[in-house]
Amino acid sequence: MLRYITRRVLLLIVTLFITSALIFALTQLIPGDVARLILGRDASPEALAQLRSEFGLDKPAPEQYVNWLMGFVRGDWGRSISGANQQVRPLVVERLGNSMRLALMTLIISIPLSILLGVLAALWENSWVDSLISLVSLSVVGLPEFVTGLVLINGLALGFRELGLPATSRVPGNDAGEWIRQLILPAITATLVLLGYISRLTRAGVVDELKKPYVRTATLKGLSRQTVIFKHVLRNALLPTITVIALSFGWLIGGLVVIENVYNYPGLGALLVDAVKQKNLFLLQAIVMVIVFFLTLANLAADLLYAMLNPRIRLE
Repeated sequence: MLRYITRRVLLLIVTLFITSALIFALTQLIPGDVARLILGRDASPEALAQLRSEFGLDKPAPEQYVNWLMGFVRGDWGRSISGANQQVRPLVVERLGNSMRLALMTLIISIPLSILLGVLAALWENSWVDSLISLVSLSVVGLPEFVTGLVLINGLALGFRELGLPATSRVPGNDAGEWIRQLILPAITATLVLLGYISRLTRAGVVDELKKPYVRTATLKGLSRQTVIFKHVLRNALLPTITVIALSFGWLIGGLVVIENVYNYPGLGALLVDAVKQKNLFLLQAIVMVIVFFLTLANLAADLLYAMLNPRIRLE
């Protein structure tokens, strides 16, 4: 098991290194002069040269990449080129925390609901219950996130004002009620994206396990149907689902760009859009790097969870 973990960690490091080079190369293709973007069109050549020297933009591209990568590893992610000219790392970390709150709220809603629907569809395979769950879950997956968000805003936040749900979400405090009030609508929107994938995967796993001989043996021994399902079938059927859930958390950290903008929520995805609009080079590099890190970390967590739950992975 230790060799497996070591191999996966080394692969993660190599992946991050290659990705960092691609991120740097792609951001260098962004048109426009960063120094002139900061100082304006009327800036003197001397001021432009001084600013390029200050940001290290006058050095060759390979040297810029090495300096940026080493600085990122040390925690120096550069300065934002916007008017505030603030350090990038505190800004990204703050927005990352906001996105993690929304991701956690989404998982709290989506995981139990998706697994429940998947189990119900499997237990009533090929019945009207299975057809209805499949139809609803696949239909909501096909809806664009901004459409779902606008429907929820107009239908619940504006249509039923007595519910007290805001049309735009802000970062909640430590109060549980505030978490629900501020994050429930964007969390439901994100849940509808995940619902079809997780529920259908759960259904397929449960249907497959129910047909295996050990289920028949357990039933003949006198075990109740609830015991067979919850203690035996789900333990094996949810292995692929757990992997998808772990990967979904990585997607939720940086993949909520549309949802955060619809609800005006100050998360990492909304900050990414602002960085692109402003051509904020160092902020853009840091955000994409953090998103890639969490995606690869979620992939590693999924592999380790699967290896822990399935001993055959460890042996291989």
